[in-house]
Parts: sequence; C-alpha cells; structure tokens
Amino acid sequence: MTKQERAARTRRELMRAAATLFERSGFSRTTLSDICRLVGVSSGALHFHFENKAALAEAIEGEAATTLSRLAMGIRPEAAGSLQRLVDVSHALAAELRDNVVIRAGFRLNDDVSRCGDLRLRQQWQQHVQGLLTAAEAERSLARDVPLQQAVSVVTAATAGLDVLSRRDPEWLSRRSLSGLWALLLPRLADADVLDRLDPAGTRTLCRS
Repeated sequence: MTKQERAARTRRELMRAAATLFERSGFSRTTLSDICRLVGVSSGALHFHFENKAALAEAIEGEAATTLSRLAMGIRPEAAGSLQRLVDVSHALAAELRDNVVIRAGFRLNDDVSRCGDLRLRQQWQQHVQGLLTAAEAERSLARDVPLQQAVSVVTAATAGLDVLSRRDPEWLSRRSLSGLWALLLPRLADADVLDRLDPAGTRTLCRS
C-alpha cells in the first residue's frame, strides 16, 4: 500500500469514527481525543487531515451532499418517467441513510443547533423533489388537479420526516415503510394513465434493501 493510499484510508477511518461518535453523542459532546482513540491514531495524524472538529463535521456533511447529488443525477428516467424516478431516488437515499453512518451523520449534523454550517441538505433534497415533480408535470404524469408546490411540500415533509423518526426506530427508513408511504401518495399524485406503471417499492435494479 502506498503512502497516498494509507493517507486516504486513514482519512476515511477518521470520518467514519467521527460520524459514529457524532451520531451517538452529538457534535458538542464528541472530542477529538474520542475520535483518535476510536481509530487508534495520534492527534497529529488527525490534524494532518482535519484542522479541527468543525472541519471534520464539514467533510461529513459534504460527503452527504455529494452522495445526495450523485443519487439524484445517477438514476435515469424509466418508462413511467419522473414520478418513478422520484420514488427510486427516495429509496436510494433511504438505503444510504440506513446503511452508511457517514451519510446518516451528515444529515444529523446538518440539523444540529449547536453548530452552523453552510450546507443545507434538507433544502437540497427539496430542490431535487421540486425538479422531479416539475418534470412530471411537464410530462403530464402528475395529476392535473394536484398543485405543484403543494405536492413538493408534502413529499419533502413526508420523506424527511421518515429520517427524523428513524432516529428512534430504524424501521421508519425500511423499504417496507417507504413503499407504504408511496403506495398512499402515488394514487393522489399520479395521472390515472401512468399510475399502473409506477412501483411504490422502487425499481428493483436501483433500490435494493
């Protein structure tokens, strides 16, 4: 393993350890000593990668933002169009929040009132919802009597709410839970001509639980 590869691995381990502790104890109660002890490195090794605890938190939030953008851009429209794409993106994001402690901690740090970062992950998610529902309206797959902004607000609040609820009970982010949400929402959101082509459980190739 080269020096660069070792450095990259140490950086990833520091971010994962910090994410684990931030999630468990919160930003303000986690110390750099705690993070170093969990990884088994010196404070000097940590400071080689991150200036301070705030820089670590910003890197974790940045990873969450990058992942969210990758998920939204990486899922291509299916035959059913942008509504199915929205369902698929929500399932992919839920899987990341369930399985990836760095992404999960990024969202929770973003909600932490003890710090004030520049990223706004909930607003970023809302923008993706807005874009996909706007595209669905243009495709005429959104029901004609559904106000676009109301649909954006409801979908954003419902999906973000599952993440908040999952902090006490991870089942809220399960595929079953999210599928149930979409099974309830899609008959109201979707035009009758496309409803039978939509899968509230997400397309199998993209949304694995």
